[in-house]
Amino acid sequence: MVPLLTNKDIPLKVRGRLYSGCVRSSMLHGSETWPVRKENEVAVQRAQMRMVRWMCGVKLQDRIPSKGLRERLGLDDMISVLQQNRLQWYGHVLRKDDNDWVKKCMEYKVEGARPRGRPKKTWRDCGKRLSDTWIEQGGCHGS
Repeated sequence: MVPLLTNKDIPLKVRGRLYSGCVRSSMLHGSETWPVRKENEVAVQRAQMRMVRWMCGVKLQDRIPSKGLRERLGLDDMISVLQQNRLQWYGHVLRKDDNDWVKKCMEYKVEGARPRGRPKKTWRDCGKRLSDTWIEQGGCHGS
């Protein structure tokens, strides 16, 4: 993929679609079920921006904003793509039958004494928070 993604004869939008279809989809494979932390988001976004700068032929010292480079390639922010993948999986699980084992995992509670500290988040809590955030941000922009 390197010769295609860095070829100056191929338009930036085409390179962006190649990156999105091959590289980004490989990077985010299975991300629907990842327990994502802030440091994971930062690492994935940093890797994406390194590749975007490489495809555009721009160095970090050129101080061109990341948003502008992503717009040149026609790419979305990696964090929003990650959230969208997780929301799609959450919707898929919600539409499953109530007796399906995957859906039952959302309601699973561990028996016994509750540990000290803040209670653990459930899949339902995380999905609700993600979907509320997604709706506040305007969803998928009318599609």
